Amino acid sequence: MNALNRSGFSAQQWRVLTVILVSYLVILLDTSIVITGLPEIRQSLGFSVTGLSWVQNIYTLCFGGLLMLGARLGDLLGRKRMYLLGLALFVLASLLIGAAQSPQWLLAARALQGIGAAILAPSTLALLSINFSEGHERTRALAYYAATAGIGATLGLVLGGLFAGWLSWRVGFFINVPIGIALLLTSRSLLVESERHRGAFDLPGAVLSTVGTAALVYGIEHAATAGWQDSQTLIAAASGVALLVLFVLVERRSAQPLLPLRLFNSRERVGAYLGRMLFLGAMVSFFFFTTQFMQNVLGMTPVQAGIGFIPFTVPTFFSSIMVPRLTRRLGNSGVLLLALLLLAIGMYLLSHLTADAKYLSGLAWPMLLLGLGNGAALGPLTISGVAGVEARDAGAASGLVNMAHQLGGTLGLSIMVVVFAAAHQSQLDGKVLLAHQLSAGFAGCLVALLLAALVTLLCNLLPTQNKPTLAAAR
Repeated sequence: MNALNRSGFSAQQWRVLTVILVSYLVILLDTSIVITGLPEIRQSLGFSVTGLSWVQNIYTLCFGGLLMLGARLGDLLGRKRMYLLGLALFVLASLLIGAAQSPQWLLAARALQGIGAAILAPSTLALLSINFSEGHERTRALAYYAATAGIGATLGLVLGGLFAGWLSWRVGFFINVPIGIALLLTSRSLLVESERHRGAFDLPGAVLSTVGTAALVYGIEHAATAGWQDSQTLIAAASGVALLVLFVLVERRSAQPLLPLRLFNSRERVGAYLGRMLFLGAMVSFFFFTTQFMQNVLGMTPVQAGIGFIPFTVPTFFSSIMVPRLTRRLGNSGVLLLALLLLAIGMYLLSHLTADAKYLSGLAWPMLLLGLGNGAALGPLTISGVAGVEARDAGAASGLVNMAHQLGGTLGLSIMVVVFAAAHQSQLDGKVLLAHQLSAGFAGCLVALLLAALVTLLCNLLPTQNKPTLAAAR
């Protein structure tokens, strides 16, 4: 009980926080748990090499494309209602994925799961924002939320390797069903419905944001396999950008915008969105490259590679729960810069890996630094992303944070894959060549982290101008 009092949370708030964090963790786990299970999925369902990529791409496409729509529906119809709907769709889709008997069945279920995640993810952050008062209380709650984000992706890789190696890839999806049902039963009575905000639904904005984001995500995903010179990549990406520009123009004139442009009137929030994209681009690529290094250079099995991420996961947890204390001493920007410094040092060490590297000295030590930085960075980025947001805009701000998360990871990985491919040298082959290319990929991640630090300096530490970062809009 003393621990509860020291935390500043009531018993009711702890229960609400637990439900929100477990819900968010389920989304995060299923984003990464499938990665280490892809070889078994291909073998058991008969996917082609190109078709297998859509197991992840279709989920990302639906998740990223519908995020803003899901966030706005929470503002208009009630965040608890949308939370329950999103969770129910996610659980149903998990059951269908686990029972899939064909590639078409699995891809359709993964699309449904992405739709559920697009509704559920912004609802979790919005519910957290309205259940915890701004200041120390919300900072502490958001630190736990960020810890969940930091641990979830890595834990998914670990569990995915264990399930694929010891049981079945299906277990990773079936396990969502009892957890989801328990969350549905608990949250119905525990969560309080948010105030609904009257207003017309922004149909043009919904169509433009959904189609534009989906086209951009598709173009980015397609570039990872076909390259940026491919006509389909260019058409999709250019169409996505054009539609999103048109979306912003429509929102400036809309009386009830899907995305209130006043969210960009804070330099701190703009810096958080840009910094989050750069940060996620580096970290998603880190997972991708490190998995390859452990399995294809060091010769680890999927189970060993999953366990190999523990030096990253454990420090992530411990550093993330220290964020509230560090924030009181260093400020939000100070903690973020410290985190990015640790990340940059760790990534610099990885960028010098060679084919004869050892796991403990070559990977485990840098991953320790990366874990400390990862856990400390996500909290400040999340706090800044919703700082000063009015209750009526909580859903939209949450959707924007999640969209930066999704697009940053997708765009970053696509760019880093190009960096990886460009590092090919004809005089090298086998593990030596792969290690060289992976090191180049890590160097690209280092550049992204340094850019994130620069954005933080420009948006948070320089004197604030009186004029907003984006022209004031309704």
